[in-house]
Amino acid sequence: MTTFYITTPIYYVNDVPHLGTAYTTIAADVLARYHRAQGHDTWFLTGTDEHGQKIEQTAKEQNKTPLDLANTVVNRFETTWKNLNITHNDFIRTTQDRHKTVVADIWNRLVDAGDIYLGEYKGSYCIRCESFYTEGQLIDKKLCPIHNSEISRISESSYFFRLSKYQDRLLEHFNNYPDFVQPESYKNEIISFIKTGLRDLSISRTSFQWGITTPTDDKHVIYVWLDALTNYISALGGPGTDAYKQFWPAQIHLIGKDILRFHAVYWPCFLFATNLPLPKTILTHGWWNVRGKKISKSLPATQVDPNHIVSELSSDALRYFLLREIPLGLDGDFSYETLIDRYNADLANDLGNLLQRTLSMTVKFCDGSVPLPSNHLPSISLDEEINQTTKHFDNNAPSLALETIWAIIRKTNRYIDSNKPWTLAKDPTNQDTVNHIMSTALNTLYYVAQLIAPVLPDTSITIQNKLGIEHPTVSWPQTPLSSHAIESNNTIECGSPLFPRIDQTRKEDLIAIWSNESK
Repeated sequence: MTTFYITTPIYYVNDVPHLGTAYTTIAADVLARYHRAQGHDTWFLTGTDEHGQKIEQTAKEQNKTPLDLANTVVNRFETTWKNLNITHNDFIRTTQDRHKTVVADIWNRLVDAGDIYLGEYKGSYCIRCESFYTEGQLIDKKLCPIHNSEISRISESSYFFRLSKYQDRLLEHFNNYPDFVQPESYKNEIISFIKTGLRDLSISRTSFQWGITTPTDDKHVIYVWLDALTNYISALGGPGTDAYKQFWPAQIHLIGKDILRFHAVYWPCFLFATNLPLPKTILTHGWWNVRGKKISKSLPATQVDPNHIVSELSSDALRYFLLREIPLGLDGDFSYETLIDRYNADLANDLGNLLQRTLSMTVKFCDGSVPLPSNHLPSISLDEEINQTTKHFDNNAPSLALETIWAIIRKTNRYIDSNKPWTLAKDPTNQDTVNHIMSTALNTLYYVAQLIAPVLPDTSITIQNKLGIEHPTVSWPQTPLSSHAIESNNTIECGSPLFPRIDQTRKEDLIAIWSNESK
């Protein structure tokens, strides 16, 4: 059986879940759900990064222990992922013993390889992103290029990893595996960075204690990024375990562009040094801005809580918007207005209207049950769209997959409009034709329910229930398609609209509610 292992970054517990972390996790969940629907043995990992100087500082400011701080924030992440219908198989925490054991093993492997030496680090360090920077990487020689905040000048004893030793091998890997970093623009960016020359990397600290102590020197804690990156294999039990043998190397590390260097430079070089396989693809997405501004704790207007949106709309509505609005890889700009406008246009008008009108006409013209199709009348051909949707998901392009699925929805609406079953039904001699039209539309909706399941899992189940399917399942459609995917005589459930349209008054009320909650 084909295996598929996908990971999100582990999220830093100095922050709470927001639009950006929700986007990453939803995107990974969508790809995991797609591969499960294809019958692949799928493992989906997420978790939290709980060590480092910033955690130690924040905990002290809040008069908490670092672990107490982490426990509080972890609960928020777990609650949010539940609300967003995330189907992760495991949640790794870097404070867990299972993780610490593997980190120590990786450290010892680096020592055995002769790639760690003791020295002194003098230079620039951003506590917020736990990253070292050269003078050339800083903004105005004093600001972090990611956070635009003041960096710290540090000088302390440190163990170093011989990163420079692996520069040529890493460039060779990029050449041999062109899909190692996707999309192409990010791959080119990281190759340019490597070609400027890799310097050996400081991988321990002595100025704080909240971290994993190095197994060879108890005065040092391991650099938080060496600690954090190891989660991808520590969650499997580490090298040699059954789960590791089954799922490593990962097919996809899904990350934001701000942490590309750690995943596409440091992580592969650590793996080179320990003689472990590299992940197949570092899939990199852009940033979500909010009304043109980068998400920031210091700007309340940019703090979009996904839980608030879910409570007023649904998890499916938010999942759809984030995956449909921009291609995975590009930056996006979020506003509550665009969220509601797309909800109304795509979910309420297109999908919701198609389902409601089809069910209503089936009740009215076919006694409320799924009729038999005819072998002599034309139906809707979907094979091309199904194959295209599959291709887009295989290429990690969910926005294009959704675009193709919505082409099926619009195609089905046109089919109903052009055949006018409401006119044909006035003459009883046309009943077979009406039955065929409604059967075609109902069966198409069944396939739509399967195709949208990775992104809109609750909606998929609801549609199948309305089609009279008592025990809904998700199985990816295989072409050529059957024209009779659902049982005839299934009792149709019309019920309330799938996505009630949001009028202008309700739209203004929702925007006011969400805007106040972010303050």
